[in-house]
Amino acid sequence: MVGRRPSGRRFGLLWTAYAVSAYGSGLGFGALPLIAVLALHAGPAEVSALAAVGPAMGALIAVPLAPWVEFRRKRPVMIAMDLTRFAALATIPVAYFSGWLGFVQLLLVSAVAAAAKIAFNAAGGAYLKALVRPDGLLVANARFESTNWSSIAVGPPLGGAAIGLFGPVTTVVADALSYLVSALCLTAMRGREEAQRPAGRSTVRAGALLDGWRHIMGRADLRALYLNNMLVSGLIMATEPLLAVLLLRQLGFPPWQYALAFAAPCVGGLIGSRLARRVVARHGRHRVLRTVGTLRAVWLIGLVLVRPGVVGLVTVMAVELAIIVNMSLYTPVLATYRLEHTPDHLVARTLTAWSIGQQASIAVLTALAGLLADVTGPRTALAVAGLLVLATPLLLPTATHDAPRRAAEAGRP
Repeated sequence: MVGRRPSGRRFGLLWTAYAVSAYGSGLGFGALPLIAVLALHAGPAEVSALAAVGPAMGALIAVPLAPWVEFRRKRPVMIAMDLTRFAALATIPVAYFSGWLGFVQLLLVSAVAAAAKIAFNAAGGAYLKALVRPDGLLVANARFESTNWSSIAVGPPLGGAAIGLFGPVTTVVADALSYLVSALCLTAMRGREEAQRPAGRSTVRAGALLDGWRHIMGRADLRALYLNNMLVSGLIMATEPLLAVLLLRQLGFPPWQYALAFAAPCVGGLIGSRLARRVVARHGRHRVLRTVGTLRAVWLIGLVLVRPGVVGLVTVMAVELAIIVNMSLYTPVLATYRLEHTPDHLVARTLTAWSIGQQASIAVLTALAGLLADVTGPRTALAVAGLLVLATPLLLPTATHDAPRRAAEAGRP
């Protein structure tokens, strides 16, 4: 079976918690770099450091958190990570209105929020697997994916308007409050949850930090999907600052057109995520992972063709729409496959390793793309990213397992 629909009060509250925080993050999208520019008069180097170094620091912080998340009840961990993000973000408006806000604080908040997000997502993935029946996982992941893209479509334009009306820290306040509401939704969930225990030991061994990577690298299918995801995500995200320079500075796009170019195509995320269950039911997961995984990589090179005016705006929107439709179809299928083929006692560490690899790849490739753009120009750097991503389908696995791996469940401690 492919698609029993997840239901019930507990799943509804989990989805609500995710939706509230996703829309809060959508409103606060890009808020920290904007505050650095508007309130602290930061230069390009500082803004780039905030975009790359903060998440990279967060990924490092998340490494020792993985076993801690794995062997604890997941809902309290998720609540703790929500409250951590609320507290970290809340320091920004307090410092801003007190006149104490500094760049180092923004960097630290970025790192703490990134680490908390990785830990939350790891706990959330493990909790979802325990909460939803296996035949409902794809539908549940598709719902989360559609929520994510709708928040990106709606949040940034509203956030930009709110900043214009009420000041630079407005969306940070909204983002912080969204995590508080998410924590309240998770607190309202009832039901007993058992914590995982270290296999054969009363304490966590030091090597448990690397068990997520061992599981991924020990399986040819997950290893291929992991490496492919790192490169595709990193190369696509590396083009965002390049496009900002190209569209706003060199081609003279007004800010509202720039915002529209990225917000409108996010509607494609609703289309792709809603198609996931039907496409998998018809074609099978292996074909979807191979075909859609290839299709999401072939469009990026089109950004090189962007020109001034309406034609250029339509070109960006068309390329972004094609990428997002395929990404939003691919992502819930990948997320479901990864959960099904990971033993319960390794889910949190595997998801943490996955997120850390992705964050590190985005940080490194964004920095390299920025350096290349400084030397050759943003259009050349976009061309290089577009050509490199065309090779990523070669990393997709040649074989996957459509049915959940029974050995994974048998391996539970």
